[in-house]
Amino acid sequence: MLAFLGFLTIFALLFVILGRKMSALVALIAIPALTALIGGFGAEIGTFITDGIKAIAPVAGMLLFAILFFGILTDAGMLDPIVNRILKIVGTHPARITLGTAVLAAIVHLDGSGAVTFLVTVPAMLPLYIKLKMDKRILACIVAMSAGVANALPWGGPTLRASAALHIQMTELYLPMVPVQIVGMLFVFACAWMMGVREQRRLGLTGAALAGAGGSMGSHHVPEIDEAQQKLRRPGRFIPNLLLVVIVLATMISNVLNPVACFMFGTVLALMMNYPDVAEQRARVDAHAKAALMMASILFAAGVFTGIMKGSGMLTAMAQVLAASIPVSLASHLPFVTGLVSMPLSLVFDPDSFYFGVLPVLAEAGNTLGVPQVQLAQAALLGQMTTGFAVSPLTPATFLLVGLVGIDLGEHQRFTIPYLLATTVFMTCVAALIGLFPF
Repeated sequence: MLAFLGFLTIFALLFVILGRKMSALVALIAIPALTALIGGFGAEIGTFITDGIKAIAPVAGMLLFAILFFGILTDAGMLDPIVNRILKIVGTHPARITLGTAVLAAIVHLDGSGAVTFLVTVPAMLPLYIKLKMDKRILACIVAMSAGVANALPWGGPTLRASAALHIQMTELYLPMVPVQIVGMLFVFACAWMMGVREQRRLGLTGAALAGAGGSMGSHHVPEIDEAQQKLRRPGRFIPNLLLVVIVLATMISNVLNPVACFMFGTVLALMMNYPDVAEQRARVDAHAKAALMMASILFAAGVFTGIMKGSGMLTAMAQVLAASIPVSLASHLPFVTGLVSMPLSLVFDPDSFYFGVLPVLAEAGNTLGVPQVQLAQAALLGQMTTGFAVSPLTPATFLLVGLVGIDLGEHQRFTIPYLLATTVFMTCVAALIGLFPF
């Protein structure tokens, strides 16, 4: 009975979210509460919800302050010198332009927002692609690859969801993946350079022609900002702001402080350094509060979902049914297989339905068979809404990317998906080779 109710909850969740019948926030709370009532747990639902929210609170707090932290520093113009320097270096050399695109997208995606990454990177680089008549699909592909690999950062949506859904400490989940993410980014850079060299040959730009042009643009393109944004810029505080980012990230990765504490202190210092006036501080928090509260509210709703599913026993019952259908001899390969198919799963599941609906069942089944839950979470992060998010029709950022570049979704997917799949397969093999999980 419990297993049936559990599968009914998952299928109902997938149906209403993927079919856009309910928002994720509503579905994650209403559906498990309803099935728990049907299962006779009415008097205990409050306890289940409280336990789930307690478990999710540190992750939600980290996300909220991470969004504020990076938003405030972006407002202060910390990225402006980096963007301008990259544009000056790449010049009119196609391979440098493609590599610069990848580097810029990776840096901008430090704030964890795909929309911000696309809004900064594409307008900055697109004029160069148009001027040299380079294939615009390459721009969309490289931005998608770079942002996709970077999206597995601790404050990225998929990593936060995986940590919240399985109640795994962020350091336990993310730190072992750092070498894989670094190698994955190097793979992206290599692909970007290769695409640039191929474009150089297609355009007939010989070494002599590039040398004659000086390999650089005398007056390189500078992204425009409006008057309101200009008033927020603090160009004289670039070095202090950059050092603040390094200190916050180093403190978090070294586990000196809990991640939520790192971003709390970082946000306070960012406000004091750049906007000492109280009214300015309030305005900067207000400017980013909508995005922060929206994501935090979804995570708290996920806490309700996982709290009810675990507390009622539905999750365990489903896992036992699933585990019984998997041969014990194949159980150890479950993380590797999950990693290989994680990118294509982005085309089928949105992040909420996968990480809060599918992954907990998969992880609990694996746990029954002796497979650590953290391995399945790490395998999923190699592609599901990381490398796959910028081609998925289930994410609004995908349509923003293709709209900014000026191509349609179909041609973007046909060109980009093979590169994204190759990136995921490469990182999955690297993860297995370094012992993150077995082949």
